[in-house]
Amino acid sequence: MFERDAALYVEDMIEFCGRARAYSAALTGATLTADAMRYDAILRNLELIGEAATHVPEVVRGMAPDVPWRQIVATRNRVAHAYLGISAETVWSILHDDLPALDLALRALLMRMTPRPSEAGR
Repeated sequence: MFERDAALYVEDMIEFCGRARAYSAALTGATLTADAMRYDAILRNLELIGEAATHVPEVVRGMAPDVPWRQIVATRNRVAHAYLGISAETVWSILHDDLPALDLALRALLMRMTPRPSEAGR
């Protein structure tokens, strides 16, 4: 069976963070849910961040203890299954308080995971 490189999941998480942030860039907390299609796209990308996180191995997660892995997956479950629901205020907080820091932490992790050209030949 083909096993996908863990770095690809981290790259996916970075991409989905960027999409969610881009979709919300022109919004405010008050207008977040005004455009249902945009709001759904934001929620979908939050879900995808969590889905990708489920595939990041524990050893890689250990390289980034500042990333709240369990919370990311829990958020994915809340969005995907809607059995607990998620408020627009919580989504706004995730977008503006959590995703910028997550993006930076994931980029730093990716740099640690990716061998530099001078190290590749060793």
